[in-house]
Amino acid sequence: MSDNSRIEWTDATWSPTLGCTKVSPACDHCYAMKTVHRLSFNPNPKIEAAAEGLTAYRPGHGVMWTGAVRELPDRLTIPLKWRKPRRIFVDSQSDLFHDHVSDEFIARVFAVMAATPRHTYQVLTKRHARMRSLLSSEDFRERIFLASNLPHGDVLEDGWPLRNVWVGVSVEDQKWADIRIPALLDTPARVRFLSCEPLLGPLTLGRWFDTPPSCGCGVPPDGAHGPVGCSPGCMVPEPSGIDWVIVGGESGHGARPMHPNWARGIRDQCVTAGIPFHFKQWGEWGPAPWVVRVCDPAVGWRGTAEELAAAKADAEARGATHAYAEWAHEYGHDLYQPPHKPWSVERVDPIDDHQAPMRRWGKHAAGRELDGRTWDEFPATKP
Repeated sequence: MSDNSRIEWTDATWSPTLGCTKVSPACDHCYAMKTVHRLSFNPNPKIEAAAEGLTAYRPGHGVMWTGAVRELPDRLTIPLKWRKPRRIFVDSQSDLFHDHVSDEFIARVFAVMAATPRHTYQVLTKRHARMRSLLSSEDFRERIFLASNLPHGDVLEDGWPLRNVWVGVSVEDQKWADIRIPALLDTPARVRFLSCEPLLGPLTLGRWFDTPPSCGCGVPPDGAHGPVGCSPGCMVPEPSGIDWVIVGGESGHGARPMHPNWARGIRDQCVTAGIPFHFKQWGEWGPAPWVVRVCDPAVGWRGTAEELAAAKADAEARGATHAYAEWAHEYGHDLYQPPHKPWSVERVDPIDDHQAPMRRWGKHAAGRELDGRTWDEFPATKP
């Protein structure tokens, strides 16, 4: 939890719960799992107690979630103390809609968000079904009223869904896009977004960009009101579709590479549809030159042996070490490691169009540029 987050698409993180469980391939190398494990050894007794028992080290598997999730009521008031408006990523070390988080506690979290309209909250989940169920429920809105300790209507004076809450789902590959995106479109929200991180395969999203969403207001339809046929009692001023897409590769130990064409494909779909696109990072792996010649092969090297050694070392530090096929994700993310160095005349240029030259740069060295520029777009604020 931080008031100055290093996550590129937010300003601060707020974790009113800790702990989680794996639900899909994107969870395999979860950064939050490792972070919470470190917190369980924190010298601050309060931090240590909050994280205790949520993770465990298992030989042969490393750090794993234990399945326990802890609600932390003492953290609920943190956003109230932040006077300057911020974008706040909610539950970066958990999942707010996890089965082990009570409806009452989720309502208390939403009551805080409703009471701080100066902030913009980014709620990201892999529990799409529970999110849709709760946010479409009149009973859940009643729980928010009760949690706020205010007269009915005061805490939701801007209507429902909350103006300052963006809701999103993680979609790491096409299978999970097909499962989670329809639920997101059925969830009442002013802004809906996708987090395609870690991106583990190509995604075709155009059909979701073109599909009018259900407002998910929970009011029985009468077939005569609004663009989606909901009733005159609908509280949603204007249903939205997908408003924002984030893409990023995986970082950390055991990171799986992201093929550049996967990121380009999503970017191109967003540009065509006019949807803001945010390229967060390449991750551990990034593009690299397939061939780095130290001289013209037809002429040969004309410097000293020491200069040649230095030129070869420079080429090896910049050139690709592996080739990654677009379809490799279907076969365990295997990378091909060529036998020849980047400066070798034996390394043929170019490689197959479907294979990308890659190198394990590390997150910071790999950077955030996609085709020569950064993509830091955000959704427009809606009335």
